[in-house]
Amino acid sequence: MMRILFSLFFLISIVTWSQSEYEPSEAHPFGQPNPKAPKEILDFAPLIGKCNCISQTRNQDRTWGEPNKMTWEFKYIMNGMAIQDQTLKADGRHSGSIRQFNADSSQWYVHYYSSVSANPVLSSWKGNKKDGKIILYRKQKAPNGMDGFSKLSFYDINDNGFKWLGEWVDTNESISFPTWKIECVRQENTEQLFDEELIRAEAKAFSDAYLRQDYEAIAKIYTDNAKIFPTNAPIIKGYDAIKKRWAESSGYTPIEHEIIPEEIIILGDTAHDYGIYKGKNKNDDGTEITYQGKYVVIWKKVDDQWKMYLDIWNRIEK
Repeated sequence: MMRILFSLFFLISIVTWSQSEYEPSEAHPFGQPNPKAPKEILDFAPLIGKCNCISQTRNQDRTWGEPNKMTWEFKYIMNGMAIQDQTLKADGRHSGSIRQFNADSSQWYVHYYSSVSANPVLSSWKGNKKDGKIILYRKQKAPNGMDGFSKLSFYDINDNGFKWLGEWVDTNESISFPTWKIECVRQENTEQLFDEELIRAEAKAFSDAYLRQDYEAIAKIYTDNAKIFPTNAPIIKGYDAIKKRWAESSGYTPIEHEIIPEEIIILGDTAHDYGIYKGKNKNDDGTEITYQGKYVVIWKKVDDQWKMYLDIWNRIEK
């Protein structure tokens, strides 16, 4: 009798273990793919784990909102037969999805849920991986009633992270309107990612202050011991001199200005970037002139804020 009970207990233990063999565990905190799952379960393999991300959504005026920190975690569930992910955002809005591949239709089905509301029916997208991208669609009309799709794309997928784009497209994808973008990296590289976004935000703040003709705000974007190198002018040093240089601009009103970084390299508390700037001014006589140029900036991190230390620029003659 004891032998029968032991055999029964051993058999139950094996069955129970086999039912959860590929679930998240201490040895495999994000689970494992089940060998019996469709081979497409490995489409999301590079995303399994936890990334720290920068999320930006589109404002009503079509500008991009401020970057928002979040984590995005992917793991195998249902004993390795499906994938679950969840995002935890700094603004308190959290969301997640259950991702299952249907072998009969050869498509991924993704069911989305959010902490914003508990919906009786979950939104769902479907799609596939192709040419290194995972692309999902859901039918959705545009505000003007035009037929189209909500399109979600995972791209630039590699060992360091991935990028994600949410957009509305018409039925033949000749029209595209991005509404949400996310860039993710493995946690050890997160600080560098967010610093790059902060530098881009400071460059935008410079353009905004210039268009407002707020010269004090411009000067505050520089370090106290900054130097600027204007075209055909001597080196200008320090807060007061830099503020005076920008304030002396006269004879026109700036109506457009944009700084476009082409490369940002961060080395600890110092960074450098280069790129293109362009804009449009309205002269006092009513005429308008457009211009563009190239620049190099050395940044320094001061009290957790990136500021310009060296700023050199010159016009590109058309």
